[in-house]
Amino acid sequence: MTDPIAHHAALDARMVRAARELRVLSLASWPAAVQERFLADYARGRARLPAHAYPRRDFGPQRRELEAIAAEADPGHPLGAYLVESARDWDLAARMLEALGTREAGALSVMLYGHPRDPLPGGGPSAREAAAHFIGIADELDRELVAPEEQVKISATALQLQLQNQLDAFFGGRVVAVELDPDLIAKAAAGAFRIRLRGGAAFSDYDQAQLLHHEALVHSLTALNGREQQVLPSLAMSSPRVTATQEGLAVLAEQITGSLDIERMKRVSLRTEAIAMALEGADFLQVFRHFMDAGQDAAESFSSAQRVFRGVPVEGGTAFAKDTVYLRGLVEVHTFFRHALREGRLRQCRRLFAGKMTLHDVERFEPLFEAGVLAPPRWLPPWTARANGLAGLLAFSLFANRIRLDRLSDGGA
Repeated sequence: MTDPIAHHAALDARMVRAARELRVLSLASWPAAVQERFLADYARGRARLPAHAYPRRDFGPQRRELEAIAAEADPGHPLGAYLVESARDWDLAARMLEALGTREAGALSVMLYGHPRDPLPGGGPSAREAAAHFIGIADELDRELVAPEEQVKISATALQLQLQNQLDAFFGGRVVAVELDPDLIAKAAAGAFRIRLRGGAAFSDYDQAQLLHHEALVHSLTALNGREQQVLPSLAMSSPRVTATQEGLAVLAEQITGSLDIERMKRVSLRTEAIAMALEGADFLQVFRHFMDAGQDAAESFSSAQRVFRGVPVEGGTAFAKDTVYLRGLVEVHTFFRHALREGRLRQCRRLFAGKMTLHDVERFEPLFEAGVLAPPRWLPPWTARANGLAGLLAFSLFANRIRLDRLSDGGA
């Protein structure tokens, strides 16, 4: 009888090959020239909808291979169930990439990433309602209270050197390279071996900490640890199905390390609101002005609006829904960590860094980790490696959640 581990390892290798070309974010994003044209027109008072023609793509061979992999996997085995779900998710991604530039791509992105109206875990408010909460708090705070050192700007070149030194010290050598990319629309992007910074951009102290803890020590680190997996090398890949957990883990890392300022929460929340606006009919210009009205400059507002309309028509009524995952993912991962503490299973939290996986994956893989089929993470961010400190923080969080703020008197008694 075929060894189920070997059987599913072979299927996973096939899935890696089939999904290799399905680079969702890079294929959906716009070139820098689109931003340059838009901002030049805007500066002359002639703002108009940006235009980008997507080439037609055919991922039929990849989709047929993914269908075959799902059919050959055993859904009753942890590895088989993972492969079935992953193959089907990659198939959705392939269909979305084939439909880039159409409303269908937006509908498929909602299937992959969720809708702003979806409730948060535990039957809580929707992601859009949570976004409104954080935007309201940020707007109420007096910006004059921000310390002067928090307003000092760091050049991309200086940040490149600082971040490179930090990563070389963490990994014990040049494992992840930090590079400047003048064509990058986003301020930063992370892969397993490379972090790109937008050349010419200005960064803050909070940006520096967020890049270290979010991009490098979650996104890059989990990709590197995933490459260590002999049985499931696909754990190094950024499948859409793991996006919510990945971004939730990365934002939690910002929070725990003190890198998550209220302006960052506002930026994430503004994107969620912008996706909801676009789905309700707002076009690119209306969403762009939404970010401008919130205090972002023209270049940042374009970058933010581009995230909402990449891969979909800019006339409104649809959106690329990826950024809805940030708040939902943060709540899900934070809840997972708190539950792991209560159940005495903090080891599960550290295993989340063994590759890019969902919260359900790390639970179903427990017997495989215990048996040594899956390797523990080679690298861990410092805040996770120090279990006592993490337990202390989560223990206080568990207790504090029992306090009803609406029952406190004005005097705080």
